[in-house]
Amino acid sequence: MKQLLAGLCLMVLAQSAMAQTADNPLIEGETWQWLREQVTGDTVLLDGAGLFAVSAPYRAEDAATVPVAIEQTDASAGPITALKLVIDENPSPLAAEIRFGPAMHPLKFETRVRVNAYSNIRVIAETATGSYMTGRYVKSAGGCSAPATKDPAAALANMGEMKLRLFGAPPAPAMSTARREAQIMIRHPNYTGLQRDAVSLLFINAHFISTLEVRQGDDLLFAMQGGISISENPVFRFSYADNGAPSLTVHAVDTEGNVFDQVLPKMPPA
Repeated sequence: MKQLLAGLCLMVLAQSAMAQTADNPLIEGETWQWLREQVTGDTVLLDGAGLFAVSAPYRAEDAATVPVAIEQTDASAGPITALKLVIDENPSPLAAEIRFGPAMHPLKFETRVRVNAYSNIRVIAETATGSYMTGRYVKSAGGCSAPATKDPAAALANMGEMKLRLFGAPPAPAMSTARREAQIMIRHPNYTGLQRDAVSLLFINAHFISTLEVRQGDDLLFAMQGGISISENPVFRFSYADNGAPSLTVHAVDTEGNVFDQVLPKMPPA
């Protein structure tokens, strides 16, 4: 009997694990019926499932840092030149608008977002042939009001610090257009305006990165107009065609008018 019960417990655990990793496509919801016109107007939205894939957890471990990855699966369709990242049930649903330079084709891009309630996360991609949409449904809540950094003073003191991480071996000198994968991390509290100070219990004013540009040499990799739904200490991981420039440059502006410019060498100093 004990063996039978143990076997049943294992089956339940296995089924639970499968449920956690099950596919989580967009679901029908009333919010999108009125939100769509605000986000896309009368633009015809084609099914994006054949053009690109969106990955996001069905149940997020941390509602304040939910990973969202977009990967183009049909490179023959031409480049994705821009996208809108929409979180239906967030106080500010349009999380980001992002433009991409030619070196980002085919697109492979990931960032982290806040999710305030069980919600569809939509990606609307622009190409020369039209606008395409697909996404994922994520079960998570409280991300926009979740306490930010444990040390607000340190967060402000270190605000604007950046770090570049490259994956894989550098391309050979003759391969100036070899694809590389990079990750840029930026220190910034990205306050939403919905969080409370732990001492005074007053709401902390919204304060977030509103504009971001990443370039290699003079060539644009991507440019983002962001909002409160991008996570604290934003992280961007992406694939790009290396043009041989020795560094990536980042230009960021936040809602308080702070400007952060940094040159991030592709090779660490000797």
